[in-house]
Amino acid sequence: MKFLFDLFPIILFFVTFHLARQYPDMSTEWAGRFLGEVNPAQAPILLATMVVILTTLAQIVYVLLRRGKVEKMLLLSFALVTAFGGLTLILQNDTFIKWKPTVLYWIIAASMSVAVLYKRNAMRLMLADKIELPETIWLQLNFAWIGFFVFMGALNLFVAYRYPTEIWVNFKLFGGMGLLLLFALAQGICLSRYIKEDDAKPHA
Repeated sequence: MKFLFDLFPIILFFVTFHLARQYPDMSTEWAGRFLGEVNPAQAPILLATMVVILTTLAQIVYVLLRRGKVEKMLLLSFALVTAFGGLTLILQNDTFIKWKPTVLYWIIAASMSVAVLYKRNAMRLMLADKIELPETIWLQLNFAWIGFFVFMGALNLFVAYRYPTEIWVNFKLFGGMGLLLLFALAQGICLSRYIKEDDAKPHA
């Protein structure tokens, strides 16, 4: 359920972009109401950008009302989508919103790398209550995720600059999320033998 909640802004970004492409005149008119005169070719990405900013803000408000505390990752994502999305809207240039996923991936990789210097392992902090691993495996797991996020940031830029915006939008939802799930699944299979027995047993 949390995964779908986290994915919700990306889904709406995808849906808005493709609906706007199907109705170019309407999308240009709507974008023009908020941004003034717009290039019809840019209208779909501009509308999708507005939607993803508002949706992420709505998530923060919802979490605050339900739990009273917002996760740092959601706040970081909102800050980045507002900054890069805002530049996209102001300058009507989709390059900025395309950079947002890369910056997010690389910030995560950098923070995990810096944490290692201070003897803190991000993956151990998240998973220590579920699995027990030798210290060398914890380090390997941590560096594997760092490498994955660095790779994803580079791959996002490759798709953004090499292919049309429509391909990038599709990659953002299906490619990015698909690779993340596959990598997590592969990690889970490799680490399954370390799962604590108490967690593996069904609860009565």
